Amino acid sequence: MVRVPVAALRTLTNRVRLSPARRSIRTLTAPGPAGNPERPWLSALGLTAVVLVGAWLGLLIVGSVRAPVGPMNTTMALRPSLSGGTKINISPLGTLTLDSHVAPVRLDVNVDQLDPLRSQALVDHPERLSGLQEEVAQDVEHGTLDLAVRSCVAVAAGAATLGLAVYRRPRRALAAGGLALALLAASGASAYATWNPKSVLEPKYSGLLSSAPSVVGNARSIVTEFDVYQKELARLVTNVTKLYDVTSTLPAYQPDPSTIRVLHVSDIHLNPASWKIIASLVEQYKVNVIVDSGDTMDHGIAAENGFLDPIRDLDVPYVWVRGNHDSMITQRYLERMKNVRVLDGGRAQTVAGLRFAGMGDPQFTPDRSAVPGGNAAEQLAGDRLASALRDQRARRTAVDVAVAHEPAAARETDGEVPLVLCGHLHHEGDEMLPYGTRLRMEGSTGGSGLRAVEGKYPAPIEASILYFDRDSRRLQAWDAIKLGGLGETTAEVSRHLATPVKPGPRPAPSGSVTSSAPSP
Repeated sequence: MVRVPVAALRTLTNRVRLSPARRSIRTLTAPGPAGNPERPWLSALGLTAVVLVGAWLGLLIVGSVRAPVGPMNTTMALRPSLSGGTKINISPLGTLTLDSHVAPVRLDVNVDQLDPLRSQALVDHPERLSGLQEEVAQDVEHGTLDLAVRSCVAVAAGAATLGLAVYRRPRRALAAGGLALALLAASGASAYATWNPKSVLEPKYSGLLSSAPSVVGNARSIVTEFDVYQKELARLVTNVTKLYDVTSTLPAYQPDPSTIRVLHVSDIHLNPASWKIIASLVEQYKVNVIVDSGDTMDHGIAAENGFLDPIRDLDVPYVWVRGNHDSMITQRYLERMKNVRVLDGGRAQTVAGLRFAGMGDPQFTPDRSAVPGGNAAEQLAGDRLASALRDQRARRTAVDVAVAHEPAAARETDGEVPLVLCGHLHHEGDEMLPYGTRLRMEGSTGGSGLRAVEGKYPAPIEASILYFDRDSRRLQAWDAIKLGGLGETTAEVSRHLATPVKPGPRPAPSGSVTSSAPSP
């Protein structure tokens, strides 16, 4: 009989019993003959994986708290995230996403249900709404504190438990739990350092909430509130309460009477669905004037003119500038409509309390017999518009909003007007130019027309509601509206605040050329 040493037998038995997954992890962390790790970086990598996975599992399993916030019952939780922020899920109405902080954790708030007793108390005693702001702030503070404590316990316990299962050493398990706790503390410090209380004023809506812009108040109250976070959070909770109380329709938007509301559209490109969308926005937002920054047509021929007839039924002034797909035939047809104000040659008109001036696009690209002028032609048109704006200011009839189709032309107005609107590139954008003019570029309100199906995904339909102060005639805020393209049913509304703009002196024109990609 062959005698096998006891030590060798035990070693062989352990190797047979060791699972492949555990053998792999132990290989990463196994010490060498002298007691030091053979590969320190592999050992550190294995410990990092244990800490991250254990912390995530801990947050997922026990890292949430239920907390009442005003008249609602909510569930708060921390989740790993690359960008941070706060996500508020108000089922079944949709979600609000806030850029509240930058950290590797996101705060998720699920509105579970409306408490009938507390809600009825608010309905029966409206005077309690005055104290709702303080109540909501206290509820959020208590809920966040409870969540912080529970999250610390969750990540430490999760990492320690997984560490004990992997390493079978209490010291290693405690180290994993301590590292997870330190990681959460660092994430909390990052969130605290980057906390943005005004993020509640610029949420991104999705779902049915995109149809209720009043959920965060009107534009004038946004820029005048003193205690921003508490007051607007209370307003948010109050309006969500109203949303739950309505069974068939969402509450109507009540605009501030001192606000001028402008609907900015562009690049419709013969999409007939655009007129229904525009009419719906005009009604929902009580729009005072529509501004179309061009490319309403595709070929600019007389046969397309009938497409423009729904403009007559919009019942609001329609300010229009020519795009590079619009011809003079198109322009003359629109000039005969009573509610249309065609801007060209830098001419200025006062519409709905605002003074507009614009310049039609100097190029008509569907005409293949003409040599395109490129950016040089656009800059020349922009220079002419800037000269007209200076003349208007000299006559004490300063222009509030300039309109051009091409961004290269629009940029030439820098320093001459507080705001310039344009389109052409089929995507939304906002830019503060060097000398104080804000450039607002609209996406395609027609979803790029027939070009919507050329890409991998259908192009979205975009438009904006601009809010102007009636006294100063300056932009206060805007709602960027994005609807899913062909075959899609998504809707998003993002509110943005406008910083005060003070145009500075404009330098003498230089010979530089700014490139801009033309639309197809």
